[in-house]
Amino acid sequence: MSGTTLAGGQTQDEIMAVSLFKLGLRSTDTLLEIGCGSGKVSIAAAQKAKKVFSIDKRPDAINIARKSADKAGIQTIEFFCSDAIDFLKSDQTYDCAFVGGTQQLAQILPVLAKKVRRTIVVNAVLLSTLAQTVATMQQIGIFCEVVQVQVVRSHEIAGSIMFKPIDPVYVIVGKGIAC
Repeated sequence: MSGTTLAGGQTQDEIMAVSLFKLGLRSTDTLLEIGCGSGKVSIAAAQKAKKVFSIDKRPDAINIARKSADKAGIQTIEFFCSDAIDFLKSDQTYDCAFVGGTQQLAQILPVLAKKVRRTIVVNAVLLSTLAQTVATMQQIGIFCEVVQVQVVRSHEIAGSIMFKPIDPVYVIVGKGIAC
């Protein structure tokens, strides 16, 4: 990475592991990631899926993500600098979708659900995002579950070990309805 930090930070490894597990990616799958940030999730997903479409509306995020994918030697990710609503206007469908960070979820999820054949996973740190996502998924009939993941890491202090918690993340799982 180029030393540039993005708002929201990178997805923690443990959160990513749970999110990827919930996506249930297969080697023949196409995945859409909305709000790719640094590209960390797209890169991990590309090691399991056939093709990843990775979007972010921030040009600096796309630049960082492209460099990270190049450095990792991953060539099965297509990056797009686009707003999610605009990107979803195409006829493209996907096996799975991961939403790592975005606004307008109430507008995006109904459209996304029609373009995803199997699983949608949304990561949320804000309670308002959690509530809005669950309510929207319930309203459109795709809600499955929420898993709260709390990561606590050890740190040395005064010759011993203490634990520092990282903010909890809500992994929200829905099912796509695309034919």
